[in-house]
Order: sequence, then C-alpha cells, then structure tokens
Amino acid sequence: MFIFTLIILAVIVLIIIKGIYVVNQQTAVIIERLGKFNRIVPAGFHVMIPFIERKAAIVNLRTNQFEFEIDAKTSDNVTVNMEIAAQYHVSFSNNTSDPRQSGLYKSYYMLQRPIQQMESYLIDALRSSIPKYTLDEVFEKKDDIASDVNATVHDMMDEYGYDLVSTLITSIKLPADVENSMNKINSAQREKIAAQSLAEAERIKIVTEAKANAEAMEQAGIGIANQRKAIAEGIATSLDTIKESGVSTQEANELFLFTQWTDMMEKFSKSKSATVVLPSDFRTSASMFEQMLTAENVRGENNEV
Repeated sequence: MFIFTLIILAVIVLIIIKGIYVVNQQTAVIIERLGKFNRIVPAGFHVMIPFIERKAAIVNLRTNQFEFEIDAKTSDNVTVNMEIAAQYHVSFSNNTSDPRQSGLYKSYYMLQRPIQQMESYLIDALRSSIPKYTLDEVFEKKDDIASDVNATVHDMMDEYGYDLVSTLITSIKLPADVENSMNKINSAQREKIAAQSLAEAERIKIVTEAKANAEAMEQAGIGIANQRKAIAEGIATSLDTIKESGVSTQEANELFLFTQWTDMMEKFSKSKSATVVLPSDFRTSASMFEQMLTAENVRGENNEV
C-alpha cells in the first residue's frame, strides 16, 4: 500500500513538473491542445496541461540574417555576381485580438521553409530590377536598388508573418575579362587626363614666357626710344652750340659727322685689331682735311673770345 502511494505521488510530481515551463526573453511559445492551436505564450513562467497540451514551436523574436549570391544581367549586357544579405525577424506586433492573425501564428503555420521562400522572392525581385540599369548605374545606385527590392519583398513576406528589415547588396563582382577591360579603360582615361594636364601646363608655360618676352621687348623698346631721344637731344644741343660760333648749318653738320668719325677711329685704334680702315674714295681725303682745318679754326676763334 505504501509503495502504491509513493508511485501515485511520483506520478503527480512528474505531471506537475511536466506542466511547468519557462519561456526565455525574446522568444514566444506556440501551445497546441490535442493537436490544435490554442494560444501564444510570451516570455516568463507558465503552466500547461501535460499530455493534452504541448509546445508546438519556440519562436525566436530576434533579428536574423541570411546571405546568398545571384547572377544578373545589366541593360548593357554585362553579367554581374552579387552577394546579398537580408535581415528579418518574425512580425511580433499584434494589432488584433485574434492570435490567428498575428505574425507569430502566420510564421509557423503558413510557410514550410520561410527562409528559402524569402530568398526566392528576393532573387526574383533583383533579377527583375537589375536589367533596368547599366553597369555603372548598378554600382552607383546599388543602395537604391536594394531599398526598392526590400520594399517589394517586405509587403509579400508581411502576409506570412515576417518583417524584412533590410536588404543589402554587400558585393558586386564582374567577370574577369570585363574587369580587365574596365581597368584598361580607366587606365586610358587617367593617361588622357594626365596628357591633357601636361599639355595645359606646357601651354601656360609658353604663354607666360611669351607674355614675359613681350613685356621685356616693350620695356627694351621704351629704353631704346628714350636713349635715342636723349642722343637726338644731345646732338641738337651740340649743333646749336656749334651754330652759335658762327658756323653755317651745313658746316656744323659736316663737323659733327667728322667728329663722330674721328671718335670712332680713336676707339678703334685702341683696340687690338690689326685691321686698317681706308676710305672707299681717296678723293674724300681733301674734304676730310678741309673739315679738320675748319674745326681747328673754330676752336681758335672760341679761345680768342
């Protein structure tokens, strides 16, 4: 009798232990009674009827991620390989009193393989979107493409109790021949830009030097003009002085020319050159002598005065 009582107590304790359970944070438990959905249990301490009720599923409410790769063709007929990462979680918001309309219920009872089905939706949306863009646009607008695809698939998966948080295009890979061609194109473009920059620098250098030479020639011309002006003014002053001594204009001009010639010959005689300069017409020697006499007479008359 005592043993029978112990057996009954043990069975009761086992039943109680079997009916007590704890649900962890960020999880929920779906309870079925006699094989039929009964309720959704949140985190905490709970009791169920052993052998009649069971935990059909423990649903993880945290955000998860899955990754996959796809091949797609752009509008300019370039096949690209893309790595995709999708973040999702079970839709735990419940705006209705009927638990059968909640995301927890749908996520367990409506889809057999939710991750594979979500991936199929994403692949289909991406392969429908990528052909609308060129290769350059795919690189430039990959975030916009991913956002549009995520919005499309999010609405589909919401019907099955899943919230697609975000879809990311983490990598875009090109075929080796296309990548090599693009590298060559980029290299040629950089060389073209470098050549244009060098040509522009050379042009600026030439223009700057031309401007500097023009300014230098302008200043040199101004200097020569001023020099000639000063020489002309000096000659005019010398001629006026000679005219004041009573010499005629023609004699003054001849005397000035002869003086210039004798000065030149004096400087030439002081040089180391052995060249002898003779007049082209010896008949002009008498004229030179007469000019020298005239010059000497003028000097004498000036001294007497």
